[in-house]
Amino acid sequence: MELERPMLTRRRFLATAAALATAPTLIPGSALGKDNTVAPSNRIALAGLGIRHRGGYVLKCMMGEPVMQFVAIADVRKDSRENVKRTAEAKYGPGVDTYRDFREMLPREDIDAVLIATGDRWHTMASIYAAKAGKDIYCEKPSSMTIAESLALAEVMRRYGRIYQAGTQRRSIDNFIFAKNLCREGKLGELTAVHANTRHPATSHDWLPAQPEPDRDEIDWDLWLGPTPRRPYNRRYVDGGWRGYFDFHGGGILEWGAHTVDLCNWAGTDDREMPILYEPTPSGCDTTYKSGLKLVMRDHGWLGLGSCCIRYEGKDGWVETGDSGRLEFSSGRLRAEQRKCSEVGTSAVSHVKNFFDSIKTRKPAHSNAEVVARSHVICHAAYIAWQLGRPLRFDPDKIEFIGDDEANRMRSRALRDPWRI
Repeated sequence: MELERPMLTRRRFLATAAALATAPTLIPGSALGKDNTVAPSNRIALAGLGIRHRGGYVLKCMMGEPVMQFVAIADVRKDSRENVKRTAEAKYGPGVDTYRDFREMLPREDIDAVLIATGDRWHTMASIYAAKAGKDIYCEKPSSMTIAESLALAEVMRRYGRIYQAGTQRRSIDNFIFAKNLCREGKLGELTAVHANTRHPATSHDWLPAQPEPDRDEIDWDLWLGPTPRRPYNRRYVDGGWRGYFDFHGGGILEWGAHTVDLCNWAGTDDREMPILYEPTPSGCDTTYKSGLKLVMRDHGWLGLGSCCIRYEGKDGWVETGDSGRLEFSSGRLRAEQRKCSEVGTSAVSHVKNFFDSIKTRKPAHSNAEVVARSHVICHAAYIAWQLGRPLRFDPDKIEFIGDDEANRMRSRALRDPWRI
């Protein structure tokens, strides 16, 4: 039997409308941006690519910022994308979408920025895809695998007007800023040498034994490889064991030099120059700028101040610091300049804040693509000199080695189809 529907008379409609108009409307304070919250409509919508260990830590720092809301994750590993989804939804509630292929996620117009924390082989390629899709980018270091990728990264960010922040967070941490300012303010006197803590440069061209390839939805091995040469699957690669293999890793100079060479170039030249001479050593490289300033990359002889140490030497004294936050000086006069440094080198909190501030103001981030490209070119050039085992002269204007065809061919690597920069 069909139920009789009540008639909505004109009089009843007008009475209902009047009642609704006078009834109080209850809106959560968080939706209005009260109590130190940001209204959802004003938050930066962030997506992630390849988030696991370090990326998970950076995401946690980002989720501590009320200006941001995480909305999507793309990862070739099913377990990783589901872990990130659970973590984000525990904070923001249901609605975090997952993707196996980041190319399906990036066209979304509701995404403002991306956190890229894949392996090194993907950093430049994924950043370029994101920039072309109109997204701002926070990308873990190193930012590139070659000199050619470094230049392409900077050029694409300029062309598309995107905010780019590399995960070289020490540019935003007090003790490293303090040491840099001693140089720029002349308190060390004329600089004579800057020293970067790097790891041994060697990488392997070997392959791990082949294992049965998993289902594509569990681990998309072809997409994991991306632009690198095809090779048989081995679980050790995807669990983080790709480091130390040439196809996936730029070696120890790049691994830590992305931080420390970057800091040395910042302090020594204010990001304006690159060395013109590269002389390999057993575990690193000695380089020289046109001014005569030395940039020394070494893995030994440090004072025990933590990882990623730097040392700046001038005619009137020196300073050394590292990830412990402690500083050592050549004299009491310089030690008297010291201030308390609360954040240590592995922290990304201040660097994340700078990234979100840059998105809002459209001013370059601390580790923008221009400065990162310059310091990465220095690392790549040093690694090329180390591989060849001979000194190389370099033209910083042309970004090429002088009179050495073999070295110039090593400025780029072949990319596997269909990937192109």
